[in-house]
Amino acid sequence: MDVSELLRETIAAGTWTQAVLSQPKKGSGATADKVKIKPVMLKNGLHYQFAHYTGTKVLHENVEPERTAARAEELLLAHYKQALLQTGGADYHILFNKKGEATVLKKRATKTTVELSHNRKKRYLLEEGTPVPFLVELGVMNAQGKVLAAKYDKFRQINRFLEMIDDIVAYLPQNRTIRIVDFGCGKSYLTFALYHYLHDVRKLDIEAVGLDLKEDVIAHCGALAQTLRYERLRFLVGDISRYDEHGAVDMVVTLHACDTATDAALEKAVRWDAGVILSVPCCQHELFGQVRSDALSPLLKHGILKERFASLATDAARAQLLELVGYKTQLLEFIDMEHTPKNILIRAVKERRGPDGAETAALAAAYRAFAGTLGITPYLERALEDKLAPLFIATK
Repeated sequence: MDVSELLRETIAAGTWTQAVLSQPKKGSGATADKVKIKPVMLKNGLHYQFAHYTGTKVLHENVEPERTAARAEELLLAHYKQALLQTGGADYHILFNKKGEATVLKKRATKTTVELSHNRKKRYLLEEGTPVPFLVELGVMNAQGKVLAAKYDKFRQINRFLEMIDDIVAYLPQNRTIRIVDFGCGKSYLTFALYHYLHDVRKLDIEAVGLDLKEDVIAHCGALAQTLRYERLRFLVGDISRYDEHGAVDMVVTLHACDTATDAALEKAVRWDAGVILSVPCCQHELFGQVRSDALSPLLKHGILKERFASLATDAARAQLLELVGYKTQLLEFIDMEHTPKNILIRAVKERRGPDGAETAALAAAYRAFAGTLGITPYLERALEDKLAPLFIATK
C-alpha cells in the first residue's frame, strides 16, 4: 500500500482519529522525538493539530485539512522510521527499512472516535465514567466508573504509565505471543493496567507474569486475576535474580524494585534481548558508599545532597550502560514530583541495528570518564562485564 495514497485517502474520507510519527532517523535533523496529529475544531473550521514532542516540551502547529496529508508525509519521509495511523475503520502501522522502503500493516481499529474540541479537559486512555473491571476490583473506581477521590492520584499514575506503554507498542512483536515479566509487582495496579490495555484494548497476543517475594500479596493478585478472568496473567513468588522460567522475554517491567534489585532486573532484560524495558528505580543506596570526588566535595560532604546526587548518578549510569549494549534509552518523569520523589522512569527500547563503531566508542569513553571521575563501579556494569569489556578495551 502506497503511504502517500493512504494519507491522502484517509484525510479526504475524514476518518483520521490520530496519527503518531516516532523513532527519529539518525542524522535526519528531526527536531522532535515524536509528532502526534489529531483533528481539532477551531473558530475558522476543522484543522489538524501537529504536536511536536521534545522531552517535556510540546510545540503545536495547526494545519488546514487540504495541507495535512502533504505535511504528514513530508515529516514522515524525511525524519521518522515509523508511524501509527489510527482511523475509524482500521489502524495502519507504517514501518520503513534501511533502504527507505515502507511496509504498511493493517490492524483492527483501536481508536474509533475523536474529541474535536480544542480546549478540553485532560483525556486519559482509561476514561472516568466508563467502568474498568480491574479498577473497580482494586477500589480505584466504583461500579458506575466514578474515580474515588482518595484514589485519583493512583488513577492518574495508571494512565501516565499506559501512555508510556502506548508509545512503545510498535517495538513489540506483531506476529507472535508477546512475553512480559513484571519484577517486584507488589499490589500490581500497573500490572493489571498493562494486561488490560495490551490484551483487552489493543487486542495483542500476550502472556504476562508478575513476580514478587511477598506470598500474601501474590496470592491476592492471583485470586484477583482469576476473578477478572485474566487467563494469561500469572503471579509467582520469586526472586528477580533467580527467575529463569523463560528463555526469552519481550518486555521487562520493574517498578520500585529496591536498590540493586533494579539492576538485577535490567541485567535479565539485557540477556533476554528484551525489546522494551520500563523501570522506575527506588532506594538507590549502592553508589552512596562509592562516590568520591575532590571537585564535588562541597556537595558530597552533606549527606542529604550526597544521597540525592548518588541516586541521580545511579540512573545516569544505568541509562548509559543500556545505550552501550544497544538500547535507545530515555529518562522520563513518571508522575508529578508532589506525589513521590521516586518519579524517574527509565524507558529503553532495543535498536536492532545498534550504534555504529564510532558512536559506541564515544558512548564507552563518556561512561568511563563519568565513572572514573566519581570513582564508581555500579552493579549493572559488573553484571554485564562480559558484554561491556570488549567495548571498554576498544577505547583504551
